[in-house]
Amino acid sequence: MFVNSDTYIKYLKLWLITLFLLIILMVAVGGLTRLTDSGLSITAWELFTGILPPLTINEWNFYFSEYKKIPEYQNINYGMSLNEFKVIFYWEYAHRLLARFVGLFTLIPLILFSLYFKNTQHYSNKYYWIFFLVCLQGFIGWYMVSSGLIQNNDVSHFRLSIHLSLALFILCLIFWFILNVYIIKKFQFKLPSKLLLFILILIVLQIILGAFLSGLDGGLIYNSWPDMNGSFFPGDVSYLDLLSTQLFYNVSIIQFLHRFTAYLLLFFILILNYFFIKNKSNIKNVILFDLAILLQVFLGIVTLISGVEIKYASLHQLGSIFVLTTYLMILYKNSNRRL
Repeated sequence: MFVNSDTYIKYLKLWLITLFLLIILMVAVGGLTRLTDSGLSITAWELFTGILPPLTINEWNFYFSEYKKIPEYQNINYGMSLNEFKVIFYWEYAHRLLARFVGLFTLIPLILFSLYFKNTQHYSNKYYWIFFLVCLQGFIGWYMVSSGLIQNNDVSHFRLSIHLSLALFILCLIFWFILNVYIIKKFQFKLPSKLLLFILILIVLQIILGAFLSGLDGGLIYNSWPDMNGSFFPGDVSYLDLLSTQLFYNVSIIQFLHRFTAYLLLFFILILNYFFIKNKSNIKNVILFDLAILLQVFLGIVTLISGVEIKYASLHQLGSIFVLTTYLMILYKNSNRRL
């Protein structure tokens, strides 16, 4: 049976773009769940249950009683009322419900594509990688939550960083597929591959350090900029602490590294701008990336100075998506390869 390949491409584009927007929403809701300290309100994974929220007072009391067993309630939220619990519960519930929807929205179109468009010219099984990674993300999400249920008052900041990093990787993979489908034109010149790789490493490192800060509530100290309460290096630690095995548990050091990596990143972005100006073409690509970086820096400073106000912290997290996608566009146009 002949199936029009253009029809497949049309549906594929619609699916990828919608999925891209859903993942952005997922990251936003996940960030707000973290910022409102709501992530431990549901203490069971509930892979196939929990689709509906509690509907009776007995169900609410059950979930609340389970929450009362964990350290976060006993050490931080002791005495919380049921109505206060409902607020944090609904944040986590919304995050999980959206995750279920993303999983179904990933799988069902893939199955339909396989059934109806497998014999078309542009069909590929590579998009099943998205579903595999979404499933992996669900597992890592529970792996993260479980770290805060027994001994800790909060989730592990290491597991939190893995959870966020994988979400952003899935987002970038979908965006790369979108660029492939739309057949975006490549650069006429070649940027230095080592420079591009180094900048990418710095961006990834900066996101990980940001996740560490979020997981350790590290934005609540040293709320001044460009200094750290009057000095370049935090006053409650020494430079020798940079060599400590407890380096990534030290909130002051992590905030310093987050700031320093930002300065280093800005320096190498200036070099990247030089190559674009030198070649006198495709300037708009680096300008868009520059705007994303400047916006992210501004949001980071405002978030810090405000004492991590939720609205600014959430925008700062979403700003990382703007940075990644604009930089990914540069990487794509400089690459000869297609996924």
